[in-house]
Amino acid sequence: MIGIINYRAGNLQNLQNALTYLGATSTLLDQPGDLANYSKLILPGVGAFGHAMANLKHYGFIRPIRRAAQENKTLLGICLGMQLLFDFSDEDGGHPGLGLIPGKVTRFDHEGLKIPHMGWNNANFTDSADPLVSDLRPTPWFYFVHSYACHPANPQNQLGVTEYGEPFCSIVKRNSLYGVQFHPEKSQADGLALLHNFIRLEV
Repeated sequence: MIGIINYRAGNLQNLQNALTYLGATSTLLDQPGDLANYSKLILPGVGAFGHAMANLKHYGFIRPIRRAAQENKTLLGICLGMQLLFDFSDEDGGHPGLGLIPGKVTRFDHEGLKIPHMGWNNANFTDSADPLVSDLRPTPWFYFVHSYACHPANPQNQLGVTEYGEPFCSIVKRNSLYGVQFHPEKSQADGLALLHNFIRLEV
């Protein structure tokens, strides 16, 4: 079973529907103590970084998420959920993140670039043998909606790179932590293939 961390920052029904379609059982985790009962967790999210971190703190999820990472539980951050894994975001004057992946989150600022980055774009894998992406086609297309991009301090944590004015990390990995900047549950066949791989990851 997969636990979806529900810290009231996004519509989770599409994600649950996608997991159900793929044959997985998922549960919305409303209480921080519930994380200890799951070996696979998903941290979704839409909206503002600071508000999301405030919600994680308010509902008591920060320490259990960090503990899950220390215990090498498999965790997937989606969209804003990926950004929250990092040390810091400069959104709205700057906010610290969960500090699970060294690096920062910055706003797209290229002249003439439409923000948010919204729509379909592809990802190029830096390690096509990684089990999260191993059987996906070489340059899959995913659906993005975001104004800020992740930049890992260690380039080896970049599993996928996407171009939008500049290259940015669209898939991150550190130990048992993964993050995807796009919405796999809205990315049709390629997104479902990635979620299927997440379901099959050994824990």
